[in-house]
Amino acid sequence: MQTTSKVRPLAVTAMLSAVGCVLMMLDFPLPMLIPAFVKMDVSELPALLASFSLGPVYGILVCLLKNLLAAIFHGSTLGIGEVCNFLMGAVFTGVAGLIYQRRKTRRSAVAASLVGAAAMAVASVPINFFFSYPVYAAAFGGMDAIIAAYQELNPGMNSLLGCLIAFNLPFTLVKGLVDAALCFLIYKPLSPVLHGRVGRPA
Repeated sequence: MQTTSKVRPLAVTAMLSAVGCVLMMLDFPLPMLIPAFVKMDVSELPALLASFSLGPVYGILVCLLKNLLAAIFHGSTLGIGEVCNFLMGAVFTGVAGLIYQRRKTRRSAVAASLVGAAAMAVASVPINFFFSYPVYAAAFGGMDAIIAAYQELNPGMNSLLGCLIAFNLPFTLVKGLVDAALCFLIYKPLSPVLHGRVGRPA
């Protein structure tokens, strides 16, 4: 029984990581809102499920594993996008999981999701400013080309920091809120699987 209790979280983590990888591959652009190289996906959803059901460490682990799988099977950004996605997802699921772990109620889950999404949005600015965009600029044509893509949406944008605050921060917040909303829709139906109660007597 003890061995089973240790294996189950690992099995659930592996399953959610695979689902997260698939969802990451189903990303899509929203060029009317943000440059097309920044894409929308809901791949943090499985990690948030793991964080709420198993704890924040498992949520972060799902973020790591799904990005490793995506880099192997779908990588097209020299690993830059996967590292950035992991860092932001780890902030989201780690913060949300820590808050929920202290008080496991529906209200706490809502608060945890909101704070986690906000933390991810704020973290997206320094992560992109100091890491991902400088690497992208060096590899794919310079910072001027990146800023020019934002200027097509708002000609007044003339600095990377301004672009990230005006576009990426709210975009990432919405992305987190979408993940949270989907989590609340499917968490209860999936709860028996996540908590290992499938097949047990009611």
